[in-house]
Amino acid sequence: MLKQVIVVRNDLKKLSRGKLAAQVAHAAISSAEISKFKKQWIMEGQKKVVVKCECVNDLLEIYQKSKNSSMATSLIQDAGLTEIPPGTITCVGIGPDEEEKIDKITKNLKLL
Repeated sequence: MLKQVIVVRNDLKKLSRGKLAAQVAHAAISSAEISKFKKQWIMEGQKKVVVKCECVNDLLEIYQKSKNSSMATSLIQDAGLTEIPPGTITCVGIGPDEEEKIDKITKNLKLL
């Protein structure tokens, strides 16, 4: 089974729900577009999970582990036009890829 996981920084308390939703959408599309499993994942129903990590350092560690595991991975940085400074790292999109492979990196993270 394939899935996609979006990891969001939990320390960005100033983000509105709409802004957070937009950042998650950026991550979902960005990582899906570069995944070799994109077509299969779409046919399977596009399973995705949104989880949280505590800070930017945790997010960057997850990003690096995902890249090192050869999974489609996207690091999202905000343009800074509305609520947060330009270049703020907000989230990471991982996959779609094999569920077991992604779970090795994200299974201990809590749902957003």
